[in-house]
Amino acid sequence: MDSGADVVIIGAGSVGLPLSYYLAHKGVKVRVIDREPSPGRGQNRAAIGGMRATHSEPAKIRICLRSLELIRHMKEEHGIDVDWVQGGYLFPAYDEAKERALRSLLTLQKRYGLHIDWIGPDEVEALVPGINREGLRGGTYSPEDGSASPLKVAAAYYQLARAAGAKFSFREEVVGFRTEGTRLTAVRTDRATYPCTMVVDASGADARDTAALLGLDVPVFPDSHEAGITEPVQPLFRPMVVDTRSDQESANYYFYQNKEGQVVFCITPCPPIPGKDCDCTSAFLPLVVRRMVALYPRLRHLRVRRTWRGLYPMTPDGFPIVGFSQEFDNLLLAVGMCGQGFMLGPGLGVILAEVIAERSRRFDDILEQLSPYRAFTAEEVLK
Repeated sequence: MDSGADVVIIGAGSVGLPLSYYLAHKGVKVRVIDREPSPGRGQNRAAIGGMRATHSEPAKIRICLRSLELIRHMKEEHGIDVDWVQGGYLFPAYDEAKERALRSLLTLQKRYGLHIDWIGPDEVEALVPGINREGLRGGTYSPEDGSASPLKVAAAYYQLARAAGAKFSFREEVVGFRTEGTRLTAVRTDRATYPCTMVVDASGADARDTAALLGLDVPVFPDSHEAGITEPVQPLFRPMVVDTRSDQESANYYFYQNKEGQVVFCITPCPPIPGKDCDCTSAFLPLVVRRMVALYPRLRHLRVRRTWRGLYPMTPDGFPIVGFSQEFDNLLLAVGMCGQGFMLGPGLGVILAEVIAERSRRFDDILEQLSPYRAFTAEEVLK
């Protein structure tokens, strides 16, 4: 039996890795368990790298503003280059309904600290030279959003966490728990048992299966999304471009040019594709390329280097599930990131570390908004 830990984190991914560092940095004895062979091998490596605080709900805005601050200063504070690019996020509008929807969010977004505004067609084209101007009404632009490498961010937090004293157990699958009344006393894997005083479930797409081991029903339902990346070319545009229009085959799609000049892109299938299938399909490229080239013709001659498929651990309302279990006093859920774990993870990690290590109450409003016991009747507008 292991000698034990203050906190056992299930999942060495977008949420578990930052949390492990910020906890260990505060002197908390941390053990991270993951069934994969190394850190960030779950859905973190399928992320395309976008980081934005441009959301439609206060909790996510506040968490992601913190994430942006942490990643923006990663090289300055820790000497680790994670390919941060502050290119901003652009949501163009091509019809009155989309313009009205985007404009309606600006008051709330500004109230919670976003530097965002509506810009006209000429300003949009200045940011994305050559964008299709037909019907373009303008868009919202948040210049402090950006992108980073998911692989490099995961490696950075793993390096920092280990240096701070966190321990990691890879190639181990959680198979059960030991309990005493309403408290968890240990996490059992297929290889060892780890006594602890608190458990954090950050198991991503496996969250519902993990919770089921305790007889809990956590509403996290993965669906599949595909992404791709092109060969590197000279800089063409700066922001992440998010087209929120939908057609009969897909919902929104988005793309940006990374630090190395590669265009990275993704599309949201419509209807969603439920399940955990991560095999690439033949339908993805024709669908996404048609829409991207129609919006931005300058991309038409780029060669695609590779595609991949990952999972969005979705919740019924499109918001994460973050909070303490009512059934088990020392179980904290940090799951259901809805495909945005990479941008939420650093900020959520530093917030939850303060909640756990210092018993802080200053984030109670965030935990209330993202509570596992909410009604799940709201809807995230900017999914």
